[in-house]
Amino acid sequence: MKAAFTLAASLLTALPAMAQDQMTLVLDWFVNPNHGPIIVAQEQGYFAAENLEVEVIAPADPSAPPKMAAAGKADLAISYQPQLHLQVAEGLPLKRVGTLVASPLNCLLVLEDGPIKTTADLKGGKVGFSVAGVEEALLSALLSDAGLTMDDIELINVNWSLSPSLMSGQVDAVLGAYRNFELNQMKLEEVEGRCMYLEEMGVPSYDELIYVANPETADMDQITRFLRATERATQYIVNHPQEAWEVFSGTSTDLQDELNEMAWADTIPRFALRPSALDHGRYREFSAFLAEAGLIDAPQSVDDIAMDPAQ
Repeated sequence: MKAAFTLAASLLTALPAMAQDQMTLVLDWFVNPNHGPIIVAQEQGYFAAENLEVEVIAPADPSAPPKMAAAGKADLAISYQPQLHLQVAEGLPLKRVGTLVASPLNCLLVLEDGPIKTTADLKGGKVGFSVAGVEEALLSALLSDAGLTMDDIELINVNWSLSPSLMSGQVDAVLGAYRNFELNQMKLEEVEGRCMYLEEMGVPSYDELIYVANPETADMDQITRFLRATERATQYIVNHPQEAWEVFSGTSTDLQDELNEMAWADTIPRFALRPSALDHGRYREFSAFLAEAGLIDAPQSVDDIAMDPAQ
């Protein structure tokens, strides 16, 4: 009997380990605290526990990830809810399948001791931006809430040099600054900034960072397991923020600085606790907002732009 058990055990150990399902995820930018749940899920073995091997790729071109997902060159890509509405309207075969950061990060950034106290003070001023289209629509809504129009300001493309252009006096305000990064960047430069929050000034709230996939080619079972792993990672981050930071920052010396640690703390409350959950009203309202702004022809059906893979 003992010999038979030993033989059986040796046969089992001789069998190859079951291959994990492979997935490719393209980030929206280089790895930063916004990607915390993904990196923690990788490092803590949560993907492996879901029988997934996830290749995480930082793009050379930040505009490429959604196109790669649409073309089937990536299983998932990180994008932004406002851009998704425009991309679907342009004919890209994409849908939101999960949420990474469930609130806006974008803000209108001004100097704390500067002349801009409310959006009404922007009249005759200069506003810096980086991304045409959506940001102009957001700014138009902010100005409208204050009784102004785009004709009342001068728009300046600062080409991603957001906080430097504000600190140098090139502009009076910048749109597109992230409240968890640029605000801390200014603090480290000993220049106090102040975020004016879009969702408090006439812009519908939205998901800043989302996972998108081509619904025709997506493996929804794999995506469901991916989201389950990142949900587990988010719970770990919320419950153990310092330990999670050490796991995250331990993956690269580039992350081990004061700015990233400050951004980490500010990003934790904004991670989606239920990444697969879909807020239909949020997508419906933002679509109507874009249609009213003239950026899409008509409000979109939620089913055309987003889905909950668990359903």
